[in-house]
Amino acid sequence: MVVIMKPHFTPEQLQEAIQAMKAGGVQVNISKGAETTVLGAEGDAARIDQELLEQLPGVERVMRVTEPYKKANRKYHPDDTVVPLGGGAAVGGKKLAVIAGPCSVESAEQITCVARAVQKSGACALRGGAFKPRTSPYAFQGLECQGLELLQKAKEATGLPIVTEIMSTEYVELFEECVDVIQVGARNMQNFALLKALGRRTTKPILLKRGLSSTIEEWLMSAEYILAGGNPNVILCERGIRTFETFTRNTLDLSAVLAVKTLSHLPVVVDPSHACGKAWMVERMAMAAVAAGADGLMIEVHNDPKNALCDGAQSLTPEQFQGVMDRLAALAPCMGREV
Repeated sequence: MVVIMKPHFTPEQLQEAIQAMKAGGVQVNISKGAETTVLGAEGDAARIDQELLEQLPGVERVMRVTEPYKKANRKYHPDDTVVPLGGGAAVGGKKLAVIAGPCSVESAEQITCVARAVQKSGACALRGGAFKPRTSPYAFQGLECQGLELLQKAKEATGLPIVTEIMSTEYVELFEECVDVIQVGARNMQNFALLKALGRRTTKPILLKRGLSSTIEEWLMSAEYILAGGNPNVILCERGIRTFETFTRNTLDLSAVLAVKTLSHLPVVVDPSHACGKAWMVERMAMAAVAAGADGLMIEVHNDPKNALCDGAQSLTPEQFQGVMDRLAALAPCMGREV
């Protein structure tokens, strides 16, 4: 249940509405937007007297929320959420957030070289995998803790916030110390123990990728785990879903961007690199994502894609990435955005 207050309610009217809700046995979450104040009921709202609430002088209307996700629901939080990344960057505002870097951290020279290149082109954060979940146990698994150290060196050289993937609850404290944005990969989208830990044990931004075969509601419910734990800084990432098509690595579901922006207040970024699996498709899909309303992009960039240890086929060179940023700079104003 949500209670929408009238535009010019008094503090006394607000407290009256809150007390009426609490009398029904729920906790009350207050969301104050630019134009609207919403009271959200946390818990079983069945015992709340809806008719009584609707008659209170400061209340405009009362709505029952049927969706199972509450805190992620736009009905609870009408205004868009803006999540700070660090270094003055954020996701969810007018400025498009472009996160770029290699799939995997391979060496100090490689990650620092790419970091400097993407920073020069206008990226606001550096992505790079230290821990790599791979389908084959024989594939490159990442440099792990050494990779985190190399990401730190790249950050020292450029000032770019670090975005990297976490694999287990045992690393939450380590990531709290040395990572700016914690990524939850598609394979871990429904790792509920990990989601609970990221909700309760950190307030660092969490970039939550959509699962390979997950519905939009399942994706939002995973975000709800983090929000319910107390961490409000969740960024959703559409990275393509598994369909019957085999030409592309995955199928980029840009309709999900529109759907999520309608259903939820959380910011959404799109990863066209993983979605397509082909470097030549990344630029057009990135532009399409911005046209669809995405708040940002996450693009794989490697200084030597042909010899990359992971996902070279979908990685842009720094020169190609500069071209993408130039095209985005031309497109963004048409969508009310800026790069």
